[in-house]
Amino acid sequence: MAEEQLQQLRSKATELMLTEQWNESVIAYSLFISLCHDQISKAQEHSDPDHLSKLRKSLCLALSNRAESQSRLREFSEALKDCDEALKIESTHFKTLLCKGKILLNSNRYAMAMECFKAAQLDPQACGSSESLNGYLEKCKKLEFLSRTGAFDLSDWAICKYQGKPPELAEYIGPIQIRKSETSGRGLFATKNIDSGSLLFVTKAIAIERSILGGEELGEDAQLVMWKNFIDEVVNLASKCPRICNLINKLSSGEDEDELDVPDMSLFRPEIEAKSFLDEKLDKKRILSILDVNSLVEDAVSAKILGKNKDYYGIGLWILASFINHSCVPNARRLHVGDHVIVHASRDVKAGEEITFAYFNMLSSLEKRKEMSKSWGFDCRCKRCEFEEKLFSMQELREIEIGLERGMEAGGVVYRLEEGMRRWMVRGKEKGYLRASFWAAFNETYSSEKSVRKWSRRIPPVDSVVDSLVEAVGSDERVVKILLEKLKKNGGGVVEMEKALKLGRGLYGKVVKKQAIKTLLDLIVTHEQSY
Repeated sequence: MAEEQLQQLRSKATELMLTEQWNESVIAYSLFISLCHDQISKAQEHSDPDHLSKLRKSLCLALSNRAESQSRLREFSEALKDCDEALKIESTHFKTLLCKGKILLNSNRYAMAMECFKAAQLDPQACGSSESLNGYLEKCKKLEFLSRTGAFDLSDWAICKYQGKPPELAEYIGPIQIRKSETSGRGLFATKNIDSGSLLFVTKAIAIERSILGGEELGEDAQLVMWKNFIDEVVNLASKCPRICNLINKLSSGEDEDELDVPDMSLFRPEIEAKSFLDEKLDKKRILSILDVNSLVEDAVSAKILGKNKDYYGIGLWILASFINHSCVPNARRLHVGDHVIVHASRDVKAGEEITFAYFNMLSSLEKRKEMSKSWGFDCRCKRCEFEEKLFSMQELREIEIGLERGMEAGGVVYRLEEGMRRWMVRGKEKGYLRASFWAAFNETYSSEKSVRKWSRRIPPVDSVVDSLVEAVGSDERVVKILLEKLKKNGGGVVEMEKALKLGRGLYGKVVKKQAIKTLLDLIVTHEQSY
């Protein structure tokens, strides 16, 4: 009777699995596994080795199949438990090793996945699947190397204007750590001196929701639908995976930021064992607050969307990127490739310096930046804002700003500002701060041949202005463009071209090599960079 029941359950579970009814398949296999355990206990009591061996093989296969169904439901933690149980019965079980390897690969645990695929090669079944298995092994080797070295290269894809399938990316953590921030709770900091363009980290979104723009701003109703779907996806994943739940709970909900612990960087490395994470209670209300504070929109002032996703409005949660605070003197930018975000230094960064993004347009006046920071729910206390707060109490500077607002000739505004900075003894980066705040006047002046001819003897050359801006606020496409336009009109030697390439590295990072950067810089000037 029990044998017949087992056979019926196995047939039903297999049929459900083959027809991709994953939930129903898990339920059916669970019944089969429970009954199988009962029969194994009875077989052990009656000392029936042949029957016991047969039951163990059936149990191993059932656990493997349930793991496969669970992985399709993204219940990876439970699937891995089943794989481990199956491998206790048969350590070289091909189907189980293949399933476990794919789950680990999907979880960015490349070295462990590679061990599974290598072990699968020992099973006789591997002969018929050697091509597929070798493909997984090569993928693991490549991603493990990238994860260890950070040697990413998007050059060929960039030269093709990001058409076609993007390169495969791995998770990578560079010379960074989380520490208490002087400006806002916790932040990400450089652990050594970092050159402009150097890779800081690459990470994959916990969840992401996208909607086709269709050439227009996304409506409020559509955004609300997106937001609901996004929240549901995050809650669903957090309920299934202790690691995801733990990582999300490390983020700020916008309250008591200064009292939160500083997490160790090892928690963000995919290789860490799942058992290192405690089963935390899923607090949906707190997760909602966390997402409200930490979610990133792909199309942002400090970001560049590469590839086909440029046609979509996307919002996602990238855990490590969520620790990056705002500054009006940012030193980092991000590239969005598929579901990954690549974060690199947009200017040289000193050891111990906090890594920051611009949450909004930093090439704007202090007053506008104050308005934008309030809309984000905070008051910016960066060095630039503090410096300008003191300086803007001067009547003469206020008059220059009022003149710009009332339509004073841009070249005249630049001249008065430069003369004022000379008298006020403004030096170094502080010059870049003020030039960034009056960017509109500088841009209009240097973009007009007529203005350049009229004011060139009384205002600094564009090269020195660009240098000071980049030193203060990092590489920005708008700033780089005025230098490139000058090079295009007047020609440029080796020194000028090297300067342009360094600015390009600040924009796109060292993941794009020299020739590809030249191609991308050309596109900035010709206004073709619509991808």
